[in-house]
Amino acid sequence: MNAFINGKEVRCEPGRTILEAARENGHFIPTLCELADIGHAPGTCRVCLVEIWRDKEAGPQIVTSCTTPVEEGMRIFTRTPEVRRMQRLQVELLLADHDHDCAACARHGDCELQDVAQFVGLTGTRHHFPDYARSRTRDVSSPSVVRDMGKCIRCLRCVAVCRNVQGVDALVVTGNGIGTEIGLRHNRSQSASDCVGCGQCTLVCPVGALAGRDDVERVIDYLYDPEIVTVFQFAPAVRVGLGEEFGLPPGSSVEGQVPTALRLLGADVVLDTNFAADLVIMEEGTELLQRLRGGAKLPLFTSCCPGWVNFAEKHLPDILPHVSTTRSPQQCLGALAKTYLARTMNVAPERMRVVSLMPCTAKKEEAARPEFRRDGVRDVDAVLTTREFARLLRREGIDLAGLEPSPCDDPLMGRATGAAVIFGTTGGVMEAALRTVYHVLNGKELAPVELHALRGYENVREAVVPLGEGNGSVKVAVVHGLKAARQMVEAVLAGKADHVFVEVMACPGGCMDGGGQPRSKRAYNPNAQARRAALFSLDAENALRQSHNNPLIGKVYESFLGEPCSNLSHRLLHTRYGDRKSEVAYTMRDIWHEMTLGRRVRGDSD
Repeated sequence: MNAFINGKEVRCEPGRTILEAARENGHFIPTLCELADIGHAPGTCRVCLVEIWRDKEAGPQIVTSCTTPVEEGMRIFTRTPEVRRMQRLQVELLLADHDHDCAACARHGDCELQDVAQFVGLTGTRHHFPDYARSRTRDVSSPSVVRDMGKCIRCLRCVAVCRNVQGVDALVVTGNGIGTEIGLRHNRSQSASDCVGCGQCTLVCPVGALAGRDDVERVIDYLYDPEIVTVFQFAPAVRVGLGEEFGLPPGSSVEGQVPTALRLLGADVVLDTNFAADLVIMEEGTELLQRLRGGAKLPLFTSCCPGWVNFAEKHLPDILPHVSTTRSPQQCLGALAKTYLARTMNVAPERMRVVSLMPCTAKKEEAARPEFRRDGVRDVDAVLTTREFARLLRREGIDLAGLEPSPCDDPLMGRATGAAVIFGTTGGVMEAALRTVYHVLNGKELAPVELHALRGYENVREAVVPLGEGNGSVKVAVVHGLKAARQMVEAVLAGKADHVFVEVMACPGGCMDGGGQPRSKRAYNPNAQARRAALFSLDAENALRQSHNNPLIGKVYESFLGEPCSNLSHRLLHTRYGDRKSEVAYTMRDIWHEMTLGRRVRGDSD
């Protein structure tokens, strides 16, 4: 099909929209509401306007390029005076109905609405209604995600991702006209809703209407208090995502620069969450073997992803007996820091603050769970996402890209294996676990060590893995994305699946594309594959590639825990889950929320 864009002839496939044809041929058109990779183009933002001529008699028309298909011979103009005038008018109207408190916004310096305002040449704004915008719902009841409808531009991206990508379907459109908001089903608050805290909505929100809860100020208070001993840990996916915030190519590993940056901030101890990932493999692998030998419920589902755990508790609680009781690496390291490390350092746990750098917003809610407190002391005191940590470094004048690398500085828990680092990508937990399970059963290493059958990118991947002579084989599955997780769980509960072990990651691609990672204007981040490749490279470069070969893991069991799944390890490294689907009963807060039309909801995550 032939058409003309700004006077140049172009060819495109039938059925392509003007926006798609323009992009394919190098013509820029601004957008705010569309997500090209999942086909979400509702035309609600009205900034992708173009002028079209179907024929001379019909004259020009102004249309939204994301919803208008290209026709044979159509003449399309993206920069006419009338197009620019109408785009400018639309952006002015969006800003007139928008909370202008930009300095305190989570998207400060990284706002798509500001970018579009620059593109259309806005030099001022019309009279706006700040009191009206600020009277809309601001829900801070969740430890993970803050919903501020005073900033919402009603692009519906968040609804599309929650419904069509994740299959959670917690977000809905409420009200009408100027009172339209994005709310939660049954008019609940964020904390009492079906939301699982995965944060995928915060990745695609073009403004600051949906954002991770900001804990930077709390962490700064810890760092500046001379009575507090600060212990930082950072997850595997952070090291291959953080560099993008400082202009490094996607997938660049900043594994050595993170400890240097933390010391410049004033951290007392820097640990690698990978150490605890090795620990989780020892506990979860032992749990799997115990189930295989003892006839317990199978398959065993992994439990290191808090978004998946929330999903199971809130949406599919019948699967909970199948979920591993082993805590996530974040929580295992927090528990050891306030027991094993505190004892070694001769520091009272009450004086210690453990701060996690994570690619995930759901980790914030996980750290706040009451199960992870002992004698009123939290195992993990605060969680900063990759984006929050980048903001903290920038405000302190630290350029990560220019730092010299340095190692983690605690000899007790400062070393990890290649098996641990691949926890950050889909399939990594399963591969790491099978490397160790094979060794326990056979007394020798799995060869080849890399299980490429688990390294695809389909949402559900299955493999049959031999466990050595006399041990048969196991059928395993790897799942990423909660829509696929629901399908797998339903198959297991219906007796239609014969897997022994199932890994689930809530976010597409796993932690490397978690809700706290650097953003892109896509539902599926185009940088994810570079991050994934970097994690596999870090595994391949490590001299130790199996968790059981980490000498520090052996030392912590010998001197403190005893053995995997011992009484002490169960107290410190395992947990329990509960049916949270029954939370459909309204709380008094929910009733008040509904009676006041959802104008404002506040809460305290602690």
